[in-house]
Amino acid sequence: MAINHLAPENTAQFADNVIGFARALRAAGLPVGPGSVIDAMNALQVIDIGSRSDVYTTLEAIFVKRHEHALIFKQAFNLFFRASEEWKHMLDSVPLPDHARKKPPPASRRVQEALSQPHMTETPQRQEQDLRLSVSDREVLQKKDFAQMSAAEIAEAIRAVERMRLPQAELRTRRHQPDPRGLRLDIRRTLRASLRTSGEIIEIRRLGRIDKPAPIVALLDISGSMSEYTRLFLHFLHAITDARKRVSVFLFGTRLTNVSRALRQRDPDEALASCSSAVEDWAGGTRIATSLHTFNKLWARRVLSQGAIVLLISDGLEREADSRLAFEMDRLHRSCRRLIWLNPLLRFGGFEAKAQGIKTMLPHVDEFRPVHNLSSIQGLIGTLSQPLPPHHFSLIRSAA
Repeated sequence: MAINHLAPENTAQFADNVIGFARALRAAGLPVGPGSVIDAMNALQVIDIGSRSDVYTTLEAIFVKRHEHALIFKQAFNLFFRASEEWKHMLDSVPLPDHARKKPPPASRRVQEALSQPHMTETPQRQEQDLRLSVSDREVLQKKDFAQMSAAEIAEAIRAVERMRLPQAELRTRRHQPDPRGLRLDIRRTLRASLRTSGEIIEIRRLGRIDKPAPIVALLDISGSMSEYTRLFLHFLHAITDARKRVSVFLFGTRLTNVSRALRQRDPDEALASCSSAVEDWAGGTRIATSLHTFNKLWARRVLSQGAIVLLISDGLEREADSRLAFEMDRLHRSCRRLIWLNPLLRFGGFEAKAQGIKTMLPHVDEFRPVHNLSSIQGLIGTLSQPLPPHHFSLIRSAA
């Protein structure tokens, strides 16, 4: 029975579906609690529940608290309350409609997965039992390689990555600000304060250095050999972009693409969709030297001028030998404060740098770390939160 044909006597059944709809929103990432559900049920008592638009507006006003959640709510509402379905089938698996199958909106995938989760139709007792049994599974998930995960495990890993928080490693600047514990005397403020006491200096004002979070620049390889890891890395970069604003992200395969602005969107699905539409060489070949040359020439002065930490995420498998690779890597290394190479191939215990590209790049990095599971990403977060080394870089002038 459709919303616009709902009879008043079916209010109780409609209430059950509103509760199910709230569960779907919560599974899709919206902060919907019991209080919001109660407010929604009270609000539906004073409107015409036979009007689809009135129901949509009412539920949106209650469940949507932030602007970026409006898109998710719209997709969930359209999929959950479909005009062609009976109310008793609303909690069954929900396929995408024809128009969404052609060009799905950014949030539709997350909403569809949320609606199709088995716990949507289970009792609370069964959900608690599954939660207790899944503790050990989560421990296994921390160590499991992204390339070996099932679709459900990938979805859980993405949710875990989105919950990660990056402690900010502070970068000491040359600027100062008022600080009672500072080591530098603030003569101007001290003399100004003495005017209140007829020129007698009673209180000495001090200055302390201003510490800012170090900028992070990520260069992510999106070639075919990295396709099993790219999406999860983008979710991680989106998470740290939301946490700290001084993050620049570049994708490269056969060419370099700046997706920093796309990843600043609040909704992760919408951000990743914008990245996908901006890149033309997704899952293609790899030209590391060419991409690094473009970055060093066009972007290094803009994003590395304040002692940034560079994350180079690549397996180092170059499409073809390029004599410029050593020069471009050395130039990048001397232009940043710390260069960390994250390579999924390090997941193998007997890994050896036999590929020519890897041999060429290794001498020019500060750290060489694996990044193939959730534990390795947690280790990377710990590394990024450590105190920064002294400022040692000298920016090389771009070639004419």
